[in-house]
Order: sequence, then structure tokens, then C-alpha cells
Amino acid sequence: MSHSNISIFVPHVGCPHKCAFCDQRTITGKQDIPRADDVRRICTMAMEQISEPKDTEIAFFGGSFTAIPKDHMLELLEAAKPFIGGSGFKGIRCSTRPDCIDDSVLKLLKEYGVTAIELGAQSMSDKVLEANERGHTAADVENAARLIRSYGIELGLQMMIGLYKSDISDERQTVSKINALRPDTVRIYPVVILEHTRLAELFHSGEYQPFDFESAVSLSAEAMQIFHESGIRVIKCGLHASEFVEQDMVGGFYHPAFRELCEGRIYRSLIETVIERLDDIQKESGLTFAVRRGCISKAVGHKRENVRYFAGKGVKIRFIEENGLPLYKAELR
Repeated sequence: MSHSNISIFVPHVGCPHKCAFCDQRTITGKQDIPRADDVRRICTMAMEQISEPKDTEIAFFGGSFTAIPKDHMLELLEAAKPFIGGSGFKGIRCSTRPDCIDDSVLKLLKEYGVTAIELGAQSMSDKVLEANERGHTAADVENAARLIRSYGIELGLQMMIGLYKSDISDERQTVSKINALRPDTVRIYPVVILEHTRLAELFHSGEYQPFDFESAVSLSAEAMQIFHESGIRVIKCGLHASEFVEQDMVGGFYHPAFRELCEGRIYRSLIETVIERLDDIQKESGLTFAVRRGCISKAVGHKRENVRYFAGKGVKIRFIEENGLPLYKAELR
């Protein structure tokens, strides 16, 4: 199932306070707060350009949508509503905080055609949430997720890897608890430390020392595979390539092809498991692996890193495509 939306950024509007990692204006590259005319203009342009609008959502991202002043939220929803249904768009998607969801909010969103809500969970460790000044608990995430589900609204959860005071155990606990909530979608954001944030201060002082980039890739790949096996779509892994992020970052795990790195790592792990069972004669003759059609680039790895990795171990590998194989599957031929 494809995922398509018309993104309307509401930078840092509605957040009750600023989290340790957050600089939404840098992340989105947007400075202006949208009003009703902006929504109508963006939606009208999109309707002219998109051939199948019924497969597309209007998405309010960037801040905590359900915490912005109610009159402003209603203004944006009123402007978007005429474009929903019929020959228009599928619905409205928004992102918000777990502690800004309740029955009254959900009834209102449902009335205006909201079909999906993404919660910024970030971590499922209360220790990590407190250290990063999130202002909510893991229980708030669980309660909000269940409430959204009860209204028949699609649930998305967002998590961050590598936050201040988070270790490998915390990361795996977060993945496990998010997986248990069975969201429809997940976004995985490895931490990018941006200047002018509390994380940057902690980083510059030496108090915050993120684990290495390789660990971030491995953990993200592990999470992607777990979610995939549970039927949960990972619709984002890593921040999108942005001159604003590249300009303001002082540390963390940014890479313009982060998802590609993670998917390559998934295939590497699968192939290693197969190779470990082979004898030296089989390895020396070279190995051919079949992967799903369209997935050779993922299996080869970013800049062919998987091919080079196995060559360094004395194993020459090549790939072929086959119809019918599932994603993240490599079979020896």
C-alpha cells in the first residue's frame, strides 16, 4: 500500500513546551504559520496535479496539531474539509503529542474528516522521556493509542533512536512496546542534534555522548524488520534530506540515504545467516541470492557496501530478481 500526502507544516505551533531535541523550524525548513488561505491554495494546486486524489491525505505536520489554539485548529480544518471525500482527498492526517488526545478532541477530528493521527511517542522509557523534557509518560502513549483506535482512526507512532540517556536496552524496549501497540504506521527518526537546542548544549558540554553511527543504523534496521514482520508499515526512516538540517546539525545520526543504509543492513544480516551454514567450498565458488523484484539495490547496499563487505570476508556474491519473493527475503540459488 502506497503512502501519499500533501504536507502542510505548522512549525512548533501548539507544543506546550520545547523538547530537548526540538527545533521544528530547522527540521521543516518552514518559518510561516499557515492560515486558511494557505490550506485552500495548497489543496487547490494539489487537486490540479494529482490524478488519484482519493489515495492522498492532507497532512498537518510539524507541531502538535491538537494543542494549537482551538480557533486556529478549526480554521485549518474548515479550510481542508471541502477537499475531503467524493472526488477529493481520502482524508486528513495530523501529528500530535500523546497527552493532547482525549474524547472531545477525537470527536471533533472525526467530524472534520481526520482519518489518521500520528503520535510523537519518541521513547517508551519514562527515564528517557523525562531526560529529554517530553512532558508525558509512556503510559500516555499507550492510553492515547488505544483511544485513537477506539474511534476507528488510523494510528501512527513516531520514535526516536539515540536520545539523551537512552541506551541499547531502552531502544529495544521502545521498539517492543510500540510493536505491541500494533500501529498502522511507524516513523523512525534517529536523533539529529541541532544547534540552539538543549541537546546541543548537553552535547557541547560532553554530558550527552550519543552512541556511534553504526549502532544507530543497526538498531534502526532491527526495528524496521520487527515492524515489517508484524505488518506495520515504516513510512519514514531518517530525516528527509534538507539544507536546513545539514546547516544546523552539530551531531547525531543524519544521512541523506539513512533508510537505504538500514535496508541494506537488513539484507546483510539475512545473507550472513545463510552463509554461516555453508562450508568453505560452497563459499569459494561464489554465491547467488534471489531477492524480490525491484530490491537488488537494497540487497547490494548503499554504494555496494554489502558486496564489498562479503568480498572482504572472501565471499563473492551476486543477486538476481525473482517475482513472488517477499520484501526482506534473500534465498540462495
